[in-house]
Amino acid sequence: MLGRKNYTQEEIDHAEASVTEQLAVYTSLTGAIAGEVTGKKVFAALEDFEPLFFGNMVLALDRYFVHRVRAVTGKDANALNEVEIIADSLMNNGGVLRGINVLAYVPDKSVLKLEIGDRIRLSADDFTRLSAAFFAELRSRFLA
Repeated sequence: MLGRKNYTQEEIDHAEASVTEQLAVYTSLTGAIAGEVTGKKVFAALEDFEPLFFGNMVLALDRYFVHRVRAVTGKDANALNEVEIIADSLMNNGGVLRGINVLAYVPDKSVLKLEIGDRIRLSADDFTRLSAAFFAELRSRFLA
């Protein structure tokens, strides 16, 4: 597939609806567990599950728009590039954040404020903020 310079409103809306649905199901599940179950094992399992689930959600988010071209995305510190760096680090660096030479990653300008070398362990709140910023930036730069 060739690089993409734009996406349609329908493509962006579809991806955002999918992310929103998965967040809602996660929230419903964790709410039900918290309201019905007590026990250290359950909460420990949930603590282990959350960063894995939201790491995979970043991979899914990136995949929807993986063919975005750098000329439109830019090389600056923005949420599109932050997602790319996180996805690359999850897939290829054991979940430890590393930079990508062609991208300017500035922790203070990032959504999650992760430092190079930090272990990536996203919470539901982290992913909610990151995906909202990603979709806002995507609409700003790529909406056809």
